Amino acid sequence: MFDVVIVGAGASGLLTAIVAARRGKKVLILEKNNKIGKKLLATGNGKCNIANQRPTLERFYSQNPQFLKDILQDYGFQSVKQFFKSIGLELIEAKEGKVFPMSLQASAVVELLVAECEYLGVKIMCETAVKKIVFDNNIFSIEYDSHNIKTKKVVIATGHCSAPQLGGVMDGIGFARAFGHKIVKDFPTLVQLTSAYKENYLSQMAGVKVDARVTLRSKSQTFIKQGDVLFTNYGISGLAILDISRRVMEALKNSSELTLEIDLMPKMSYEQLRAMMKKSLIKKSQKPLTIWMQGFINKKLINPILEPLKLDNETVSSLLSSIEKVDMIVKKIKHFEFKVNGSKGYKGAEVATGGVDTQEVDAKTMESKKQKGLYFVGEVLDIDGDRGGFNLHLAWVCGLRAGESL
Repeated sequence: MFDVVIVGAGASGLLTAIVAARRGKKVLILEKNNKIGKKLLATGNGKCNIANQRPTLERFYSQNPQFLKDILQDYGFQSVKQFFKSIGLELIEAKEGKVFPMSLQASAVVELLVAECEYLGVKIMCETAVKKIVFDNNIFSIEYDSHNIKTKKVVIATGHCSAPQLGGVMDGIGFARAFGHKIVKDFPTLVQLTSAYKENYLSQMAGVKVDARVTLRSKSQTFIKQGDVLFTNYGISGLAILDISRRVMEALKNSSELTLEIDLMPKMSYEQLRAMMKKSLIKKSQKPLTIWMQGFINKKLINPILEPLKLDNETVSSLLSSIEKVDMIVKKIKHFEFKVNGSKGYKGAEVATGGVDTQEVDAKTMESKKQKGLYFVGEVLDIDGDRGGFNLHLAWVCGLRAGESL
């Protein structure tokens, strides 16, 4: 009989297995997919943004903030770095505190984790779907593929429903419910947003990528993110959009539609842009504004800027006779309004919020407070983080805590 059975061979499951096996436990991992670490292989566009040097509390989310505070205490970046050094993986640091494997290959991370599991005698079974977990007479009975295995400890490391094409599932939520756990409702985050914008504007702007500042205003708060923004035929994407998507999805719970304010030229102030535009005006020029504006902004954005202002048929000379029109264009560029009404869903999401209510899990050990011997690690819990290595940091910390406790 195995001492520990882990359901899920993702980041947190693999790390839990290694730490527990190093402490002498006989460990089995059951993985539903035909491949180990599918999500891990896709992170950082295949380069694997493995962690962040500054995993500060404000970069993480849960309905139970105290759980985050407790789980992160004493488990900073150095704890993660030390673990990866122990399996032979060297790390390098990049912008915004991001950390990558020195090889810049997610496959190297997975293969070194699997190699360490093999060295420690951890058994991994792929294409093995767990159907049911039952606890009776101090023993867990796990049913899978017409088989049954017994163990004293079970770790749920199934992940959540984001990226189903990479193996995202709700299985762990079902197992938690079976043991009486409360579940915090989920929604997709770090996700592309769909638009209620005019269809012809979307098609005109599709493919344009700009460095921009994105603002979401609510009654009580204002959220601002800056980075690349990609206009698409379904809506909007890019790093700035992924970063603000959590706040947008929360706001859309109470509204069918909302407006993002996009500064299309954030490196210039309102005054600087106005002065540049005024300086470029040539007296008596009959050049259409649609041509003139190509001197400083992507031509695919020009009509969506000018048409709502009813300036799409104007010429440069008309601006000279009415400087107020220059101000109208500047304001539109600096405060470009873009309506959104949803997201690309879990298929486009890097992470799902919600999950097992952390009020019912011990943050020091990852053990269920409702069922002794049952542990939860990783995204199946109601914990998630910002883009930039924070979600994987949570996965590694969960694995370290659970493995040490086991």
